[in-house]
Amino acid sequence: MTGGLPDGVLLAFYGDDFTGSTDAMEVTAFAGLRTVLFTRTPNARDLASFADYPVVGIAGTARSRSPEWMDQNLPGPFRALADLSPRILQYKVCSTFDSAADVGSIGRAIDIGDSLVAGPWSPSIVGAPQLGRWQVFANLFAAAGGTRYRIDRHPTMSRHPVTPMREADLRLHLAAQTERDIVAIDVAAIAGGTADEAADRVRDKPGTIAFIDVADEMTQAEAGRLVWDGSDEPVFSASSSGLQYALVAHWHRAGMLAQTPAPFAPVPPVDRLLVLSGSCSPVTAEQIEIAEASGFETIRLDVVQAIAPETAATELARIETAVDAAIERCGRVIVFAARTVDDPAFAALQRTAADRNISFSDAQDSIGRALGRIAATAVPRLGLQRIVVAGGDTSGRVLEASPVTALEIAHPLGKGAPICRCHSRAREFDGLQVVLKGGQLGSPSLFVDALGTRQTF
Repeated sequence: MTGGLPDGVLLAFYGDDFTGSTDAMEVTAFAGLRTVLFTRTPNARDLASFADYPVVGIAGTARSRSPEWMDQNLPGPFRALADLSPRILQYKVCSTFDSAADVGSIGRAIDIGDSLVAGPWSPSIVGAPQLGRWQVFANLFAAAGGTRYRIDRHPTMSRHPVTPMREADLRLHLAAQTERDIVAIDVAAIAGGTADEAADRVRDKPGTIAFIDVADEMTQAEAGRLVWDGSDEPVFSASSSGLQYALVAHWHRAGMLAQTPAPFAPVPPVDRLLVLSGSCSPVTAEQIEIAEASGFETIRLDVVQAIAPETAATELARIETAVDAAIERCGRVIVFAARTVDDPAFAALQRTAADRNISFSDAQDSIGRALGRIAATAVPRLGLQRIVVAGGDTSGRVLEASPVTALEIAHPLGKGAPICRCHSRAREFDGLQVVLKGGQLGSPSLFVDALGTRQTF
């Protein structure tokens, strides 16, 4: 029993990318709920090590995958999580909800997950004001540079290289990915006291997807209540970490969870730090610039050489040599593929993908795998205690290339980008600290803060 919460697994989630998974883990862990995130579908031995954890997650890579890949690869982890008998089984999506019918289809994931859980409805919470995300009348808004944008006018997400957001109404956006009924429980219903009746109508039509608006603290707590109290049966929910924030808000308001959990220790300093970036976000670009001004060395990965089978080994050897020299000189180095979508390297990768007759997403995947190989060899070779990875897909590839079994929150760092402790049966990786940072997340000084030279939370 955790306060007034029931025993057992309260929430189990599969994250469609690794950075979003650590973002979700952060919310419940900082609220005082022991949370573990597996990097692969856990076996019985893995689960036994975390048997008393009320929140269990699996980090995945579905955000960059095809519907056919999902059909083959999502039922396994969904069943593993469903076997834990959680109150809620979540397909954790990005808070920008970027997806498409052919890549990262949230609709296909709902079709697969809901068929396994067969709950009375499929509620979805995407808004998370803590992350600069708001949903009003089913339309999603996101902040960038201190300005709030409708998601289809957001300067980054409207230009996402793989899944640009061209529709802000999430009902219409998702309708292109599933044939299920899709409705909204909006701020007017919540403010007017008719949200419960609206939810009852949804549950009369099992399988219906219901987006629940979140615009502020009140609507967030109400959204959490509607999901938590909405059914005695397990439900499947495709939601961002807005679901975690909403549940915690409801549990706090209902007195089921302590308002002030035990604090995490501040970030201890390290004398060596490797940052790997496959992100093309302006947020990450600014973080690189701030780090450079603070003494980090930067090394550009030659993306054309890195994806070509005949030159990849030579390029990775060049990077390894450069990383070793930079660590020797100053102890802090960033390896990056491109700064933004306007970087010439981005266009070069597009041209190379076309010339080689491969999809651009496959070319980007090759970049992620290259960065993963760099990390996998650098950690034992240099005795690194902490690394930072920028980019959701890149984070997945880096962790897939390592022998890490699971992650737990170790220290707070930046909202949505905590420092995690690795669990591994490999000595060099057990206890390794990693920061998995989504492209849109983190303060400008995040990479500098990751050195632990000053308290940041």
